[in-house]
Parts: sequence; structure tokens; C-alpha cells
Amino acid sequence: IIRQVDDAGTTSYAFYDYERTWPLIALAVAFAVVIVAVARWRGLRALIGIVVAFGVLVVFLLPALRDGAPAVPAALVASAAILYAVIYLAHGVSLRTSAALLGTLVSLLVAAGLSWAAIELAHLTGLSEDQNNEVAAYLGHVSITGLLLAGFIIGSLGVLNDVTVTQASTVFELAGVSENASRRQIFTSAMRVGRDHIASTVYTLVLAYAGSSLPLLLLFSVAGRSLGDVLTSENVAIEIARSAVGGIGLALSVPLTTAIAAALASPTAPAAPKGTRRNRT
Repeated sequence: IIRQVDDAGTTSYAFYDYERTWPLIALAVAFAVVIVAVARWRGLRALIGIVVAFGVLVVFLLPALRDGAPAVPAALVASAAILYAVIYLAHGVSLRTSAALLGTLVSLLVAAGLSWAAIELAHLTGLSEDQNNEVAAYLGHVSITGLLLAGFIIGSLGVLNDVTVTQASTVFELAGVSENASRRQIFTSAMRVGRDHIASTVYTLVLAYAGSSLPLLLLFSVAGRSLGDVLTSENVAIEIARSAVGGIGLALSVPLTTAIAAALASPTAPAAPKGTRRNRT
């Protein structure tokens, strides 16, 4: 509630918004408690990684974009810093997590190239979104297309990190229990796991974007516009491009990370029981 008193002494009240401070604090505390209770110290380190990630966005990326820095280099540097913090804090420093980090960085470069190509080919301007119009009005020197591109890159971080960590862990686990397995065999076995992961994650990604666009799709349906007009409008085209870029980057991250992890992992045979000897050839 906003209270105003004019020169004549008349008091007027206006509704601005709801006070949400304490409900949001309660939700954040509940989120942190559940994560730490289930994942223990690793969950606590993941929460610290989230804080560091938002710190990088607020302290580095947003000021860089506000000052007119090129979007792609700024977003890639910020993404790399976030990945270092999140992966090593949540999963520890090891050859396994380093393989996941390398796979994510390579996949991120691919996603950045795909994002740029999608924005250029589909002629996406970002001006259909109200927030971008406000940015264009108050910060005229900021590139809206660059801002859209940076959003594509940052948005692909989470799903890429999930897949690459899982693939690296799968490869190193297979290498640890596989006797006399070659790197090629380990790669093939891990790819079977990765294909299942892709199948389940891709539709999760698409449904997440569809869910965020549901009010917009509802408005289009009420307006009676054809399906072709709806799909080619910029608002929906941006979500389609995000889904496509995220899905392609996700699919390519599996073989890339699996190959990197298979090259770094050393296949080891299980230890022989006491009193037995290994046959040497």
C-alpha cells in the first residue's frame, strides 16, 4: 500500500503489490533445509555454488552487459566461472569432475554458436518481450539481441551440467569395475546410459519452456490465430529456438563428455582376493 498526502492535506492510498518477503524467505529456508538434509555436505556445497553463480551474474555479467560489452564473450566468461564454482564445489576436485567440466565447456561453446545461428536465421530481436523494451528505453546502448543471446547461453548451463556430470561419473564407474575393458568399450557402454538420459531430459527441457509460455499460448488461442501464425510469432519462436538450441547442445554434450571422460579414465581390473595370484601374459 502506498500512502500519499497532497498539498491540501488529502490522504490517498494506492495498491502497489503484495508483501512477499517472509513467504519467500520461508520457501528459501525450506529449500535449503531439504537439500542439505538429503544431500548432506554435498548439498550444502551445491547451495554455496548457487550463491557464487548469482554473485557472478550480479557482479560481473550484468554490469558488463550494462556497459555495452559484447554479449557472447561476457556470457561465456561468466558461464565458465559459474561452472568452475558449481562443479568443483558440489562434486569435489577430481579427474572425474574435471572431465565433466571440460565436457560442459566444449558443449557450451557449441550451444553459443547454435544460439547465435538461431537468432540470426530466425531474425529474433527480443523486442516482443516487455522487459527488453524497457531495457531498450532506459539503456539504449545495450544490444537487445546480445541480451537475448546471453540469456540463451546462461539458460543452457543447468541442463548441460546435469548431463555432463552424469556421463563423466558413468564412465569413471565403468572404468573402475571393468576388467580388461578398452576405452572404446567403456565409451560404448556409457553412451547407452547417455542415450536414455537424453531421451528423458529433452522432453523435460521442451515441457519446461512450454510451461513458461502457457499463458501466452492461451492468449493466442483466444485470439483465434492459426497455428502457423502462433508458432512463427516472435514470442513463441524464441521459446522454440531455446528448446532447439538446448536440445541440440544437450544431445551433443553426451558423446563429447563421454569421449573426454573415456580418454581421462584408466580402466582397472578388480583386486584379486588374498592367497591368489594373477596370471601374467
